[in-house]
Parts: sequence; structure tokens; C-alpha cells
Amino acid sequence: MAGTVTTTEEVFSNVKKITFAWTSSAGGAADATTTKYYTGDILRAVAIPDGTDAPTALYDVVVNDDDSVDVLDGAFANLSATLTTQIGPLGAATVANARLTLGVTNAGNAKKGKVILYIR
Repeated sequence: MAGTVTTTEEVFSNVKKITFAWTSSAGGAADATTTKYYTGDILRAVAIPDGTDAPTALYDVVVNDDDSVDVLDGAFANLSATLTTQIGPLGAATVANARLTLGVTNAGNAKKGKVILYIR
């Protein structure tokens, strides 16, 4: 992959918030891995397409743990280019001492968006 991603990792009391602000490469992809390790349940996940440089319709996002398993369980496949997508709580979606890797594909050239995860 490639593209550029700015990752912000914050802790608020017992909730961790990870924000991936991404811009896709010419091939429509972007990826990044958190610097911190996370343990807990995924409370909520949000995908927000950029209002100006929106990704191509039906773009895909995964967030993989250290075992290369999508902790979103495929819920962010075929996303809208204009609407925010939100899911949560994710029930059995738990991470244990894992760095998380964002993977964006099929977004189009130089498109932008944001993915936010909340973990407790």
C-alpha cells in the first residue's frame, strides 16, 4: 500500500481513541500502524469521507490486529463516498496487546477520509 496517514492516539480515562486521517496513493490505498499496543473491546468505529476530496464510492477499510484479523469483521467494506458510517458496539471484537493497522483500498487517487476507533 502507501498513501499517507496521520495517526492520533489518545486516552480519556478508560477509553482509548485512535484517529487515522488518511490520504490515498495513486493506487487508491493508504495504511498505517499504531505506535501503541491496545487491549480492550471495540466500542465504536466511525468512517468519515472527506467533504472535498471524497473517496471513490464502495471503498474499503480494514483495521487488522497483530494476527492480521480485521477487528471490524468486514463491516467497513463498500463504504459510501458521501455518508459517515458508524458501527458499535462490536460485541466480540476484542484486541489483546496488539498494534492496529489501518488498511484503505479502492479509494481512488489522492482521496481523503478519517477512521476513528474507540476502545475500552
